[in-house]
Amino acid sequence: MTVLTSARLRLEPMCLAHYDGLRMLNADPLVMRFISGRPETPEETLAVIARVQGRWEKFGHSWWSFIELETGELVGAGCIQHLGHDPANEHEIGWRLRPDRWGRGYATEAARRMACFAFDDLAAPSLVAICHPANTDSAGVMRRLGMRYRGEETWHAQHVSAYEMRARDFA
Repeated sequence: MTVLTSARLRLEPMCLAHYDGLRMLNADPLVMRFISGRPETPEETLAVIARVQGRWEKFGHSWWSFIELETGELVGAGCIQHLGHDPANEHEIGWRLRPDRWGRGYATEAARRMACFAFDDLAAPSLVAICHPANTDSAGVMRRLGMRYRGEETWHAQHVSAYEMRARDFA
């Protein structure tokens, strides 16, 4: 399992040791409002960790926990996974952050590092990101990465805004 680093973050493959931080993150209504529309239960957090660990074993990539280097705190999470959890689909990049870390550039920093991993280590030809159409902050991160809007799509039984970028266009 691959640990990634950036200037202010260590991205560690999600594991049970991250449970408390992930509980705080995924139980926050502000974090989850555009993802599932409701806070995650403790049982759901445990199930997510187990699923993610299985994906790491099967694919060699999945969700990372974002650990802030300065404090050692879990401040977010992000992924490289197959869109719709189907290996026949393109790779998806995604992220979420604690509200007390919003506006500091952490999402863009982590997303750039995960994109480098996808393009360099996985040789992914492209990446897709999706967000709720009202999630303008996440769409802003997508644009800062150099992603282009490709339209409204349906994923995970939700209508979402989809963005994409090709490896050759990533700087």
